[in-house]
Amino acid sequence: MNIIENVYVVPGVIANPYIIVDPDGLTLIDTGIPRSEKKILAYVASLGKSAADVKRIILTHSDMDHVGGLAALLKATGARTYASRVEAEAIAAGKPSRPPRPTGFSLTRVMFSLMRPFMKARPCRVDELLVDGQVLPVLGGLRVVETIGHTPGHLSLFAPAAGILFCGDSMVSDSEGLQGSRPSVTWDEALAKDAVRKQAELGARIVCPGHGPVVKDAAGKFPV
Repeated sequence: MNIIENVYVVPGVIANPYIIVDPDGLTLIDTGIPRSEKKILAYVASLGKSAADVKRIILTHSDMDHVGGLAALLKATGARTYASRVEAEAIAAGKPSRPPRPTGFSLTRVMFSLMRPFMKARPCRVDELLVDGQVLPVLGGLRVVETIGHTPGHLSLFAPAAGILFCGDSMVSDSEGLQGSRPSVTWDEALAKDAVRKQAELGARIVCPGHGPVVKDAAGKFPV
């Protein structure tokens, strides 16, 4: 689905993967659960591109539903991979950077607990460690935003020129709009709230979460 010119979300994948098309190739943000690579590569083909056109894969964090397709996509594309240091270490070990907090009942948490033994993410390399404030040559300048809370090394990505924010799981969206990271899968709730406030100050017009629909006209809709 087209979000703005040259920015797309791949439909039908758990944990939204986003594709950015630049003259030098494609950037993929997050890779879905294991076996999501088929839908992602089919969507790449629908854009008139090939697997070899995918030059960068950026991981917002190391949870299985965001890195599950990474190993297969690396094999198909040969792309360079990017993540924070904490998340990169977890990705290299094939595990999340933190266990979910066992607080309250969450259908999503229960579902993934049941699925986890059958859908383990394979260990993968990360080629470049990202730091807060770093700017990547993507979408007119894609700024790395440290958004610790959901996980200890979570990153978001903001393109000021396009006014678009890719927030991973630091926020989700539902029928009521943008929400903060769900408590049952949040490493540190206080830091997660700080991450939302930090992102609200960026002035993004469009917010692309890891779960739920893209939020347009996002000013004033941040859960702060």
